[in-house]
Amino acid sequence: MTIRLLKTFVAVADTKTFSAAADVVHVTHAAVSQQMRSLEEDLGLALFDRSTRTPTLTPIGQQVAARARRLIADYDGLASAVLSDDGLSGTLNLGALRTTLTGLTPRAMAILKARFPEVGLHIRPGLTSALLTDVQRGELDATLASRPHLLPAGLVFHDLAREPLELITAPHDVEDDPLTLLATRPYIRFNRDAVVGTLIDNWIVSQGLRVSETMELDGLEAITSMVHANLGVSIIPRLAVPPADAVPVKRLPLGPDAPSRIVGLAHAETPLKARAIEEVLAALRHVLKDAHAR
Repeated sequence: MTIRLLKTFVAVADTKTFSAAADVVHVTHAAVSQQMRSLEEDLGLALFDRSTRTPTLTPIGQQVAARARRLIADYDGLASAVLSDDGLSGTLNLGALRTTLTGLTPRAMAILKARFPEVGLHIRPGLTSALLTDVQRGELDATLASRPHLLPAGLVFHDLAREPLELITAPHDVEDDPLTLLATRPYIRFNRDAVVGTLIDNWIVSQGLRVSETMELDGLEAITSMVHANLGVSIIPRLAVPPADAVPVKRLPLGPDAPSRIVGLAHAETPLKARAIEEVLAALRHVLKDAHAR
């Protein structure tokens, strides 16, 4: 068994077909099929159910795929972000919520780079579900995410900040009641695929409100710009680390029962780059402590 066979196997697991996996690993369909038979022989396990036209993973095959992803991540990261005599070096692959890209993420990464200038950073923005999947697959070392209702198996989540939801409206709007504003103004929805989008939708339903949706966006800058232009109202999280040049809007609390999202850092239970992740956590906590003190 070689790492090449495992990478092909994971490609099949991810793409669902031998043909699509062949494109990913740049070999022929026949080569993928041969490699998978070799892997099954090496392991002495039936990884695929071949009773259907398109082979599918058996339950044991799914377990092997999860383990293979971790092995590949360990293999690919052997020379990355290791502890040397002078500190950290190598490359860190981090995910980040788009809502953190103008405040928390850049400030924390600046601290990390100041302490460890040899560390390379690759930042991938995205939604929580996709980012957590990438961490689970070993494509990301860690990610800033919203705490989901169910955390994927094999991951650890460090709570960092609680961000209560609030309503925003145009700066000159004279109305101060969030429920009245939601009932009488056009509504700009936060992306429903985001964890915070689900929190917002559930709260609106719990209040028995009917909103007149006019658009759906997933960037806070875009949402606040639309609200500033008096194109509607929206509900967003109150960022623990707001951007320095935030668009001016009127912000109203939703009341004592307002939900909050929890922002934190997720990583594998046994990360290869554990020391680097510890330093990332330290930098994030420093920025949050500083923001809270202001």
